[in-house]
Amino acid sequence: MSRISTDDLSIGYGRQLIVDGLELTIPDSKITCIIGPNGCGKSTILKTIARLLKPSNGSVLLDGKAIHQQSTKSIAKKIAILAQSPHTPEEMTVKDLVSYGRSPYQKGFGQLSGKDWEMIHWALKETNLLEYADRYVHALSGGQRQRVWIAMALAQDTDILLLDEPTTYLDLAHQLDVLQVLEKLNRDQNKTIVMVLHDLNHASRFSDYLVSIRDGKIIKAGDPSEVMTNEVLRSVFDIDAQIVQDPSTKKPACLTYQLV
Repeated sequence: MSRISTDDLSIGYGRQLIVDGLELTIPDSKITCIIGPNGCGKSTILKTIARLLKPSNGSVLLDGKAIHQQSTKSIAKKIAILAQSPHTPEEMTVKDLVSYGRSPYQKGFGQLSGKDWEMIHWALKETNLLEYADRYVHALSGGQRQRVWIAMALAQDTDILLLDEPTTYLDLAHQLDVLQVLEKLNRDQNKTIVMVLHDLNHASRFSDYLVSIRDGKIIKAGDPSEVMTNEVLRSVFDIDAQIVQDPSTKKPACLTYQLV
């Protein structure tokens, strides 16, 4: 079963077509990772699924209905998106930033309700940020700031979470920290998570479903064992990769590679 799919989806900027005739189905309650070279259309696809971009042709379907024909507020109660490298506001506390996730449920300039604060507290707890609630976001480390943004998306209380390169600019430890938070959310809360990732081994390790893209088209989609192969990576990235099995996760991993 799938709540999100695309039907003959084409997306462009001006006269330049980035994605052409995309047919993609996102499995529910799973982690899906989208991989591909720079400029292949990964982020464009994610933004269109989130209703931030309007397609040139075709549609994104959410619960069987075209997403661009549904209201912004109704979509915001179903899908949360964390954009790439969000700007961290000055002089704003963690708690205040996370509270913005409750915006779809506000009427006018109404105050936060008990339910709102309950969700904010839950989001901070899930991302291990309760002790930082009253600290300024800009004073936190990169990994902690990224968890604050994830907490804001969680406070939005959606079943679907989209993230565009959530580990960019983070060191290895903080990358794992963020990805393990997302893995726990999927496992414990049955969140449907769709991520764009550059690191192939992270994409393989943390995904249930892997989608490889080149020039706006799907080259191969499926279980990581079906996508993380020398043949597929050669077609997508023009690399000759040596693929091994990770002894701890049993998932495929790229040991080394060279240009074709």
